[in-house]
Formats: sequence, structure tokens, C-alpha cells
Amino acid sequence: MVENLKIKVKRLDSHQVFPLPSYASKGSSGCDLRASVDTPVTLNPGEIKLIPTGLAISIPPGYEAQIRPRSGIALKHGVGMVNSPGTIDADYRGEIGIILINWGKNPFVIQRGDRIAQMVIARVCHAEICEVDELDGTERGEGGFGHSGIR
Repeated sequence: MVENLKIKVKRLDSHQVFPLPSYASKGSSGCDLRASVDTPVTLNPGEIKLIPTGLAISIPPGYEAQIRPRSGIALKHGVGMVNSPGTIDADYRGEIGIILINWGKNPFVIQRGDRIAQMVIARVCHAEICEVDELDGTERGEGGFGHSGIR
């Protein structure tokens, strides 16, 4: 069963006429965030830009908003996020900005209202950090990057 949680959203752009973040289907994990740009923004190959959403949110304590790229623009245009996933902490009240990068071969134009990212609300657990002299052993041990191969 899906847990419902109230997230307060404030529009920072008084001229914003597009919908608030919403889920595309009943089973969607993320809701779409849209670009709140006054004029089209061109993201050239290799370029990184901060794209405003025109929104600020209030997340209850114990939760975070994870900001993730949209798979469609990644596949079709090579556009993603530099810091994926981005994190919106429960105590942040500023504008949500999306740090996009164009890994593709062609310029990508972002228009006002374009769906540029998705937001997933997730529980947060604070860990108690404890320094020790030794860690418990596992079968894997210190095997790291690529230790298990690809087949």
C-alpha cells in the first residue's frame, strides 16, 4: 500500500500557469517537476545549467525529496542531472533548482513548463556513527569495484 504524505508547495513565480508536481499514473514513484524559465534556455553539448522550477516545498521531518532525471530526455537527448539524485532536506525552504547537463551531441532547448526532472519523497533514517578499531567480517570482505565480474 502506498503511504500518502502531505507536501506543502509554494509557487515562487507569480506567472506560473503550469500544474503543480503530479504523478503521471497511479503507480508512479516520482512526480514531475517543470522548468520555470522566462525564455527558452539552450543547453549545449557538455554544458551544465541550473534550471529553476519556481517552487519551494515543505517536507515533514523524517523525509526528504529526491530529485532524479527523467529517463525520456536522458535516452532521447542525452540530458541528465549532474548530482543525481539531488536531495531536498526537510528543513530547506528555498527554490528547487535542477542542475542539468547535456551529455548528448546536439543542443537541447528547455521551454517554460517542460518536465525536466522528477521528485520522489522518501523516508530518512539518521544513523548513529560509531568509531571502532575493527569491523565485523563478511564473505565479500574488502572486494570492491568489479570484484564480482560482469558475468
